Amino acid sequence: MGLLSNTVSVSQFDVVGDLPEGDLAQWVGEKLAEHAFSSIENSAEELALGWVELDDFQSMEFSDPSSWWRDDYVAFTLRRDQRRLPSALVKGELQREQQRFLAENPTYQRVPKDKNDELKELVRNRLLVRVLPSPSLMDVVWNLRTGRLTFASVSTRAMDDLTDLFQKTFAGLRLVSVYPMQRARLVAPDALQDALAAENPSAEGSVMEQIRDNQWLGSEFLMWLLYGTTNARSDYQVTCDGPAAAGESFVAYLDNRFLLAGQGNEGAQKVTVVGPQDRFEEVRVALRQGKEIGEATIHMEKLEHQWRLTLKGELFQFGSFKCPTVRIEKGAELEDERLAVFYERMHVFEEGLQLFDSLFAAFLAERLGGQWGQRCQQINQWLEPQ
Repeated sequence: MGLLSNTVSVSQFDVVGDLPEGDLAQWVGEKLAEHAFSSIENSAEELALGWVELDDFQSMEFSDPSSWWRDDYVAFTLRRDQRRLPSALVKGELQREQQRFLAENPTYQRVPKDKNDELKELVRNRLLVRVLPSPSLMDVVWNLRTGRLTFASVSTRAMDDLTDLFQKTFAGLRLVSVYPMQRARLVAPDALQDALAAENPSAEGSVMEQIRDNQWLGSEFLMWLLYGTTNARSDYQVTCDGPAAAGESFVAYLDNRFLLAGQGNEGAQKVTVVGPQDRFEEVRVALRQGKEIGEATIHMEKLEHQWRLTLKGELFQFGSFKCPTVRIEKGAELEDERLAVFYERMHVFEEGLQLFDSLFAAFLAERLGGQWGQRCQQINQWLEPQ
């Protein structure tokens, strides 16, 4: 599902580097066109990767700036076409070619390795021509004002494709994942920055090291929110920048889905708890057994508007992020109507992220503010069997 869908899974990156002087719209359009998608439908190639326009995955000219340039946003789509050959089909065709070779060369008891490799390549090329490529479309929205890029996928392969192609396209710029510690630095107030740095054992390490050594951010945040959900603490205030006004109240709680993980006698173990919870007894049992919350579904409500997302705690990716519904009026096909929907969609999407960041900031204020020991004691008492 794309970013204009009401539900989408997303990962976020910061764009690092200096933008060129001059006409940015022209520069962006030229760069996207240089690395635009090229079809492999009439060839035997297995994979194609490139940019297409957001509203039309068949269009890759980037000749009209209005197709990708929208005020502070640059919006386009990563298209990945790949042919996939069923292994059983390849195996059957290869066996036939091997039998034909042995029948034509009776002095051989089996096909030599070099010849076998040649037959494999022959079979794959012959079959690839007969198989249509399957397209994958992943939207990209780059906010030039904030430098934040949102990508409509949480797949590791897709994110690798994005970072590689983005850096080839826009030389001098690179993408850095908004990993948990980085998001914490961005939302924590200045007064807590030293305390946050003191909790980071890999302050000078690579991004991967900081992700590995700070998994406590995700697990403790979700534990804190779970305790608040079951002990009548659901009201929070907007404290981070975004469309909503500072100080506005909203409600946040956990429900519906949890993924817990831990080490057991037979190695890593995972427990999934799905459905509405009554005092979260299944989750509490897993926590008492030493497991930690790795993923959970967060609900947020402000006035009549509702958001829902599944937070993946290790990387702070947002799965199945559902925002208030944005609809195109029936029969509307005009460009201004599509633009209106785009801006409204970005508004509710960024407001949901603003609520999430404010919720995360509330956790950090308590976690780093000197009273965490007391809160941990309350959580441990609550975890005890009733």
